[in-house]
This record gives sequence, C-alpha cells and structure tokens, in this order.
Amino acid sequence: MCLGIPGRVVELLDGFAGHLALVDVQGGSRRVNIGMLDAPPEPGAWVLIHLGFAVEVIDAAGAARALAGLELIGRGRRQRRRYTVSGLVQGVGFRPFAYATAAALALTGSVANTADGVVIEVEGDPDDVAEYGRRLRAQAPPLAMIVAVAQEELPSTGGTGFTIEPSRGGPARTLASPDVATCADCLHELGDPADRRHRHPFINCTNCGPRFTIITGLPYDRDATTMASFPMCPACRAEYENPADRRFHAQPIACPACGPRLTLVDAAGAPVSPGEDPVTAARRLLASGRIVAVKGLGGYHLACDARDPAATGELRRRKQRGGKPFAVMVADLDTARRLAELSAGDEELLGGARRPIVLAPRRAGSGLAAEVAPGNPDLGLMLPYTALHALLLGLPGDPPGPDALVMTSGNRSGEPIVTDDGEALRRLAPLADAWLRHDRPIRVPCDDSVSRHVDGAELPVRRSRGYAPLPVALPFPVAPTLAAGADLKSACAVASGRYAWLSQHIGDMDDLATINALTVTERHLEELTGVRPELLVADLHPGYRSSEWALRNADGRPVHRVQHHHAHVASVMAEHGLGAGERVIGVAFDGTGFGPDGAAWGGEVLVAGYRTYRRAARLGYVPLAGGDASVLRPYRMALAHLHAAGLPWHSWLPPVAACPRAERDLLARQFSTGAGCVPTSSMGRLFDAVSSLIGVRHAVEYEAEAAIVLEGVARAAPARPGRAYRFEVSVSPDGSDVADPGPVVRDLATDVRAGVPAPVLAAGFHAAVAGLIADLADRCRERTGLDVVALGGGVFQNALLISGASRLLRERGFTVLRPRLLPPNDGGIALGQLVIGASGGSWNPAEED
Repeated sequence: MCLGIPGRVVELLDGFAGHLALVDVQGGSRRVNIGMLDAPPEPGAWVLIHLGFAVEVIDAAGAARALAGLELIGRGRRQRRRYTVSGLVQGVGFRPFAYATAAALALTGSVANTADGVVIEVEGDPDDVAEYGRRLRAQAPPLAMIVAVAQEELPSTGGTGFTIEPSRGGPARTLASPDVATCADCLHELGDPADRRHRHPFINCTNCGPRFTIITGLPYDRDATTMASFPMCPACRAEYENPADRRFHAQPIACPACGPRLTLVDAAGAPVSPGEDPVTAARRLLASGRIVAVKGLGGYHLACDARDPAATGELRRRKQRGGKPFAVMVADLDTARRLAELSAGDEELLGGARRPIVLAPRRAGSGLAAEVAPGNPDLGLMLPYTALHALLLGLPGDPPGPDALVMTSGNRSGEPIVTDDGEALRRLAPLADAWLRHDRPIRVPCDDSVSRHVDGAELPVRRSRGYAPLPVALPFPVAPTLAAGADLKSACAVASGRYAWLSQHIGDMDDLATINALTVTERHLEELTGVRPELLVADLHPGYRSSEWALRNADGRPVHRVQHHHAHVASVMAEHGLGAGERVIGVAFDGTGFGPDGAAWGGEVLVAGYRTYRRAARLGYVPLAGGDASVLRPYRMALAHLHAAGLPWHSWLPPVAACPRAERDLLARQFSTGAGCVPTSSMGRLFDAVSSLIGVRHAVEYEAEAAIVLEGVARAAPARPGRAYRFEVSVSPDGSDVADPGPVVRDLATDVRAGVPAPVLAAGFHAAVAGLIADLADRCRERTGLDVVALGGGVFQNALLISGASRLLRERGFTVLRPRLLPPNDGGIALGQLVIGASGGSWNPAEED
C-alpha cells in the first residue's frame, strides 16, 4: 500500500473527462483526481490520496491502517489547542466559520456554543493551529464582534474530522445578537421564481434575520428561540447540516414547507379573503386606503399608504397621534432619494444591516400626504428589514401598490408596542381594519431605532431594534449593577465587569403598562447577560416613576441616587472610554432635571468625573409656571423669559397674542409673586420660548416639537447672517458663571418688531447658543485647565446646534466628545447612572475629584 491520506468517495463529478470525484477527507469534502486508477471508484469506496491524486482503491481496514500510520508519523509534530472566543459570536455564523476554517487547514477537533461564547478545540500541525487562531480574529463572520480570544494548550488526542458539538448551558455571559436586516442573497432568492423560498416571508440565513426578539435563552440554539415549535423539513435540515451551505446552523432557518405561516384576519380573527395570498390581499387593502396592523420582528406596526391623505389622517385620528410624525418605509434608496435630501452617511445608515429610521430633510413636492409629518422639516425614512416588508412594498412584476408606507408602532398613544396576537386584536381594534400576522411568537418587544447622521458620524435618537442588546465597553470594571434609567425615553441597563448592556427602548413611564414593560425587560436582560445586580441606581428626582420602580424592586439591595445632568455627562465619558480619575467640562442641555437646590435644571456646565461633579456654569433662572402646562404651551415659557428680561408684554409680540387674556393675567401674578413657580435653568425650555417668541410654534403635541420646528426653520435661513445675538455672562456669589438669556430675548423681540424673517431669527439664536457653549468652555478651561468637552442631553439631538458647537469648540482647541453609540437624550442616561453608581458617585456639589 502506498503512503497517502485515506478518503471516502462521495460522488463522481460530471464533466472533467470523468477524472474528478468529491471525496470526504477527515470530515472535509475535497475534489480529487481519479484518473490514475484503473476504473472509477464507486461512491462509498475508500481511496488513498497522494498529492491530490487517488493512487489506490483500499478497503475500510486499509483506510484505518493508513490513518494510524499518519498519526504515528505526525504525532511528534501534532498540537492541540483550545480557543475560547467571547463577544457577539452566537447567531452570527461563528460555528460554521470555525468548522470551515478547520477543514481548510486540515485540523481535527470540535466547536460548541457555551454560556461563555464559543469554545473550539483544534489539533494538527502546530503552524496550522497557530494560523487557525489568527484567522479566528482576522476573518470572523461580518456580524461577529469578538471581545477576546483565550487559548489553552491541551494534550494531543488524535482523532479524525471536525464536529459541531451540542451547546453547553450554564449562566449566560456571552452576547446576544441584535436582529439583522434581510441580506442581499436572501432578497435575491425571495424574488427568484425558481428558488424554493420564492416569496417566503420568513427567509433568512446565517447572515441575517431575527435574533434578539426570538431568543428565549442562551446558548443560542433553535431550541432556545421561538422557532423551537417549527420542526425543520428534510430540505431545511440538509442545509442546516451542510458546512458548505449559507444556512449551516442558521437557527431561524425555515421555508414554505416548515416555517411560520401568514394570515390576514379581521377584528374577529376571521380570515380576510380566504384562499388568497395574505400579502397580496393586504397590499390591496393598503392601496384602497385601509389601515393594516402588520406583525413584524419586535411587535406590530400600523401601516397605511403614505401618499393617501385620507388614510394617513384617519390613522392620526384613530391613534390620537396629534402632530407627531409618522415613519415612512420605502422599497429602495432611489425612492428614498425622491422623498428626502440624503447625504452619503444617511444612505449608509438606511441601507446597513441595522436599518434604523433615519431623519433627513424632506424634499418639497415629494407627493407624500401632509399628514405624515405635519409642519415638520424632516422625514423619518427606513428601508425594508424583513422579507415581509419587501413583499408588502412589492417585488418586480407585482401589481401596482403603495410605494411608500406609513409604518408606526402598533400601540395606542403612550402604551408599549403590541407583540401578542390576541392582545393585538383587543388593543388595536379601534386602530386597524385588518391584521396581517404570523404564528412565530415574539419573545422581546423591540421598537424601531431612530438615528441621524451629523458631521460624519451617527447620532442615535432612539436605540432599539438592530442595536440592542449590544454591550458598551466600560473604562473600568464594575460590580453587578442595575440602572433604572429615566422617565422619558426609558431604557434600563445592567453591567458587570467591563461591559454594560442597555435595553431596547421601552417608552415613557406614564402608565402602568410601560412600568410593567420595564420589569419584564430588565428581567430578560438579566437572563441574557447572567448579571445579578447587587446595586441599583436611579435618578435623584423624587417623583420619577423609574426611581420609585427601583425602590420597589430593590429587595434589600442598596439604591444609589444620581443627579440627572451628571449622568448625561458621565454617559458620554464612559462611551468614549475615559478613565476612572479623569474629568471633563460637561455641557448638559435638556428639558428638565431635578437639581439639588430644588430648581429644575437643564442648562448646565459641569466640571465632572464619575464620582463627583461641580456646577461651573448655568443658564439664568426664569420662572416655570405650572410644570407640564408650560411644556405643552411654549408661549408660557416665552412670557416667562420676557418677564425675566424686563420686557413688557406688548400685544404685537407673538406669544402675547397667542396667550388667552385670563391665562396671561394669571401668569403675570405668578411671575411677580413666585406662587406656583419653580425656577428653571432649562435650555430646552429656552428653545421652546424662542420658538414662540418668533412666531414659529406656540403650542405642541409631542415632546420637543417646538425645538424641532425651530431647527427646521433655522436651516432655511439665507447664507448671509443676521444680527449676532449674545448671552451676557456674569459670576454668581458661589463662583459659578451665569449666562443671562435676557439680551438675546430683547434683541429677538426688537427684530420681530422690525419684521426680520423667522429663519434669520432662528439661525441667529442657534448661533448664539453654540457661541455660548464655546465661551463657557473657555471660561471653565481658564479656571481648571481642562480642555475636553462632553456634550450630552436631549437638546443635542439638534443637528444644527451640535455641529455648530463642535466646530467652534474645535476651533478653540478643545477635544469634543459627543454621543455616537447612545442617544444624547434620556434613552442613553442609564449608562451614566451605572458608572456613577459603581464609582460610589455623589451628587454633593461641594465635593470635587
């Protein structure tokens, strides 16, 4: 018998003059030249291979002897090594990648999912074993995120082939993958009439599809997802087990024969158009102006034709949406370009694997119904991220249908998104005309993410589908900690060691359903991460529902209270990896947050580290009368700022004209006596005030509406600047700076009287605020020597402001840190709470680092 490698013939390959066969060699398939043999071998026969040629047909015993001889020869050079790979390595095709890489290097061994990540053992030539470790890091699947690769030398055991072992359980400490938009390969199959998954709404592969929203536990295997109740058909099973297939170990794998099923039903749960394809029937309903509840990845959407004024207006009425914009889904980038002015960064966000709603300036004459985003300068656009969405918008050759669909969260105003089918029929009955649903359960509610692209980088607005539950690396290790977040745009977080996991967007803590959703979300986050919090952290505000929730759920554990704006700054610091002893000039501008002096803060400059902060500057106090009443009616804030600036309430001033006489008289008494008023330094409320002062918006129907519209008006200003507005800065008795908005308010009022156009006034105000940020940072640097500025708080969702302020700061030599991974608003504040609480942080402003 010649010296060679034994292999078993799988099949003879057509063509190639009958000289090629596919041969299984130690668990890997190879093409082998069989032309040297006297006759072609039968499938199943053993052959001996030398230099790529089959040189002899042998029996099973001869194959065993040849393999034993090879092991004996190579034992002195064989090496076995265990690689433990941690990070986002489950549900992203890592085990198939580990298998294929081992086969390519002719290594034996195994791979398995564990609670720590993926554990791989490989054995073979030492150079190949080392090369395997290099490829683990350098050639990992595109969706993987490797945190660490640990290695351990093991005794050589021999063996043949490479296997995927059953997953091993235990406390979870790996990373769960976010949901991933349908990939180009699957979309191609979706539209291919010859493919067996043609028009299959649940098509997916290793590189795309549902992950986070279907996971019931870790390690990530089909049995630990809501696909467990869908047994694979033989064809899917063959793909799942084939290392060369794109669906090798794709856990949500499915096809029309074995996957979830779509149905279109009415409010009673009875089928609509029985016998007809549910998607076709739903498209026809949408084209006729009806509203359809569509079950997606993380919950139901309410959909209608975005070009139909009657349909969009009816949806707005039924949902009691007020003026809050709807998101719009379109089939492709070409359609999106016709609706909005897109930068290259916008297009990258729209077409990426995460597929958030992207905010971009709307184009005039787009043809969308005005009711989609009434009075709003921007559109929220997204592309399909599931095959069902692509089918709803139509494949090439489909009958005409809506090319732009409103896709808004399936819920009543203020409630969490609906995920359960029965609950959808009950809760959405007043809102929808039909329900397009499927029988795959949703384990985790997950709203769409919202983002925008500013100054060459992403600026998240809402972090949810496609992003959660990816972790954020921490700059220092922390004990197991839970942060409750805030009351608006709520998102909680857990952390342990060097990682923090922020939940998906939960909602505003203004009803029992959302509070219950916080409880469910936090428990699931603990299940996925294995973090068992020993410390809870909550906002300092005594009336926050999130803080009350933390106290109710403490179960004897300590609850640490953190000042709101300190947390905003610390969140940005942690995101950028600043160390435990570092400090920054933190600019925290938002609507309101509880201050230790009892005032409503919101226009703050802090000298801050993780453990302590000091208030270095603030916006001058004005009276906030009636709390939420002044938030919903910006004319009240305008009157407060006019009063503080010493200006009479002339009838020609827009906010004076907008305020009813009786209310105006009451406010005058409150401002003069202080009755029913809380002093506020809020920059968000100043934006509201200016919006009313220049006649842009006097009342709002959703949070930050006045500021959003004001930004849009400012973007329409001509290139030639108007008057330069400036705040007056003085030093208070405690040594901090106070920025008086009075001069800006007085100059704006004068220019309103003079008929200066609103866009010029709005642009001038934005420039004044950006200049104030740079001036206050300069003054703070003179006193502290610090030259790093962190920008946080909801006001910095304003693209015009954050780009203008960043440019001025950089021109003055500052290093600028701005949010990139988490929203600047309260949706990202839990990270700041975590690092402050874990540092033993204090809200006592008398302390310093």
